[in-house]
Amino acid sequence: MTVSRRPFGVTARGEQVFAYELKNAAGARAVVLDYGATLQSLVVRDAALCERDVVLGYDSLAEYEQNGGHFGATIGRVANRIANARFSLDGREYRLAANNGPHHLHGGERGFDRYVWAAEERGGALRLSRVSPDGEEGYPGKLSVTVEYSLSDGGELSIGYEAETDAPTPVNLTNHSYFNRDGGGSIYGHRLSLAAELFCEAAPDCLPTGRLLEVDGSAFDFRRGRALGEALAQEDAQTALFGGFDHNFVLASRSAARALSSDGALAMDMYTTLPGVQLYTANGMAARRGKGGAEYSGHGALCLETQLFPDALNHYGFPSNVLRPGEKLQSVTVYAFSAAR
Repeated sequence: MTVSRRPFGVTARGEQVFAYELKNAAGARAVVLDYGATLQSLVVRDAALCERDVVLGYDSLAEYEQNGGHFGATIGRVANRIANARFSLDGREYRLAANNGPHHLHGGERGFDRYVWAAEERGGALRLSRVSPDGEEGYPGKLSVTVEYSLSDGGELSIGYEAETDAPTPVNLTNHSYFNRDGGGSIYGHRLSLAAELFCEAAPDCLPTGRLLEVDGSAFDFRRGRALGEALAQEDAQTALFGGFDHNFVLASRSAARALSSDGALAMDMYTTLPGVQLYTANGMAARRGKGGAEYSGHGALCLETQLFPDALNHYGFPSNVLRPGEKLQSVTVYAFSAAR
């Protein structure tokens, strides 16, 4: 794998941003911005050896700063939602920014996706790092974070996370890429498989209720693979809340997911060391213009955000997301692309 760098723009705060291109021997390319440690582009070859850019994004830094959606960004300090923008830890209550109604979402008003990270090539990989100071967005402790991107010659994009803290703090890091294996259009024809027998029931505000529901017989049953259009059309009280999926699935295997393009010519397999994945079908994505003038709209992409469970500190029995001094958070998620025919 080779890594090259080019200027991408200057933030409204006057910070220089660079785009780093990772390229493997087969010609696949990933472009990562040091702004938000963001995956801006991922070009792979299908069965006919045609190139497809399979992630949504923007051509300019200004668009990333001005538009919502967290396209391709690294999310932290805590991905997903925290109810009522507060949590208790070791007998003390902490109040966070309420940026999603009364709740806290994806790290707050200025999460990790809104910072320029330090970047360096190390051992054939791109390593990005930043220090989140004590009190940032209301979180306790100074948190040192690294995200490492690598692209193998076999077509595997690997994203590795590490974090250490000087005081107990919740941490839940993920990547918020919007995938479309067709390179554009809706995802109705995409076929998805998920190694999950349970998912977190969601309340109308998208917070988990604390109940784990069985997928069997529901719109959430992707165990044997099904078209997303079919699943979205199935009558289900949970998907009706949001016009689609925005739920955490409880993973039963590190071989977590497989997604096929509508024409069956490109497959993406996802592997992760994390216990959950948020399936989001871009239900609320307002129509907008993306890279190369592409038109993006609702149900035009699929997010598979590997994670610890949302609102974990407020639900007994959910896997803990608390990191303590002397511990090191480590996780890896891999997206492996191959020609399916």
